[in-house]
Amino acid sequence: MFKSMTAFARARKTVAGKDITVEIKSVNNRYLDANVKISRLYSFLEDKIKQYVQANGISRGKVEIYVNVDLLEQQGVEINLDTAYAQSYINALYKLRDTFDLHDDITVCKIASNREIFNVKKPEDDLEGDWNDIKEVLDIALADFLERRRTEGENLLRNIREKIENIKGYLAQISENSDKDTHEYASKLEERIKKFLSDNTIEIDEQRILTEVAIFADRIAIDEELVRLDSHFGAFEEIVEANEPAGRKLDFLLQEMNRETNTIGSKASNSSTAHLVVNIKNELEKIREQIQNIE
Repeated sequence: MFKSMTAFARARKTVAGKDITVEIKSVNNRYLDANVKISRLYSFLEDKIKQYVQANGISRGKVEIYVNVDLLEQQGVEINLDTAYAQSYINALYKLRDTFDLHDDITVCKIASNREIFNVKKPEDDLEGDWNDIKEVLDIALADFLERRRTEGENLLRNIREKIENIKGYLAQISENSDKDTHEYASKLEERIKKFLSDNTIEIDEQRILTEVAIFADRIAIDEELVRLDSHFGAFEEIVEANEPAGRKLDFLLQEMNRETNTIGSKASNSSTAHLVVNIKNELEKIREQIQNIE
């Protein structure tokens, strides 16, 4: 399945007296690297959110999940001052003021803006309810996020298929050149061998000459490379149609395509074929760049 690793989605909804916002964004990454940013009050849900996201079909990419919950109603939340932390924080502010001779605007409101000085607790029996409330909004954001990944993946696939068709066109021209080049090469080689033998008064063995010419002509033939490339194109379609992540498999397959193309280039005996090989390598490089964004 073709899914892009780059996407963004956002959902916001009021659930059970909570104003909940969920944002999900991702960029390409070799493996899955999921990070959850959520307030300390709900930090116990970090691992659960990660596992839930992975279980819903995200297997690769650097994924950032931001969850914000604003309480609209009193729900038995208990807020206590972390006295030791607050004292250390205030001392640091005084030191900052004195060290740099700054204007003293240290006030209760300024200090309270650092939420780390507060310990927030809520009843244990609300934990499962909190998960269900957040999950309701997470599901909305996740559905949009996955749909955007699929849509972008389809756009990438369409573009890659166009490039593969271009490559097939170049290979058809190379195949025509190859048939002509091989025939001309064999004829010229046979003439040179016969001339050499004649000039040196060596008996000409026609069968032996034909055998040697065939061996050398085979060295510049590209039939096997063309067959393997055609097989790789078939494998490409099988991979993209399968219901599983395609990125890593396609990356490996592209390396094989490059290898066959390089071999064709090394056998090229005219400038036209060499130019076509350059065009193929250019298209393969564009495909490689796009595959880096595929899950």
